[in-house]
Amino acid sequence: MAKKILVVDDNPDIRTMLKEYLSGEGFDVSTAPNGQKGLFIAREEKPDIIILDMMMPEMGGQEFIRVYTAESDTPILVLTAKVEETDKVLGLELGADDYVTKPFSMRELTARVHALLRRAVKGVQEPEILRAADITLDIKGHFVEVSDQPLELTPSEFQLLAALMAAPGRTFSRTELLDSLGESAFLEGYERTVDVHIHNLRDKIEPDPSDPIYIETVYGTGYRFARERKK
Repeated sequence: MAKKILVVDDNPDIRTMLKEYLSGEGFDVSTAPNGQKGLFIAREEKPDIIILDMMMPEMGGQEFIRVYTAESDTPILVLTAKVEETDKVLGLELGADDYVTKPFSMRELTARVHALLRRAVKGVQEPEILRAADITLDIKGHFVEVSDQPLELTPSEFQLLAALMAAPGRTFSRTELLDSLGESAFLEGYERTVDVHIHNLRDKIEPDPSDPIYIETVYGTGYRFARERKK
């Protein structure tokens, strides 16, 4: 399911630009022209992240943050036209999670959105040990066993395997897998990056990498960890 983003900004050009760009990146985007309407939409739609302008009529960003952070822990990314450090710090002190100064790069803003979403997911308590098929993965201990045999993985391979094992049967896009690595999904050739990591991981965990039984390819989409080991 697509992550929901609420854009609150009194500039219609910025609202349109963000909605079009972020929708093209696979997000479900709603917009509001001021804090009052933004607060109403946020309460109704419960977005996964809010992109908030600070200078607006009918409830500015500061008041929005004060009200909404008392009700929800939704990540807030502040947009500000001011460059003074005190203005940036104020937004963070009020409860915002990050900021971007106008004018901003769409790639930078989108990367910050992904980073905040990753941080929100990590804030949810995760199991320390994952078990699926013949593989055991200890997140805190940072070790992996396949059929009771210890295995050495690179940090990227470990993170990919943990992401896949946490949800057997779920198909992950390459962008989602890059997010699990903390890498930018906007670098040229990012699909190749994921494919190389998966190839190397299969070489280490699969009995026959040419016929994988653990990590399955979902053509045109991405990868998933098999629900059940093939016989």
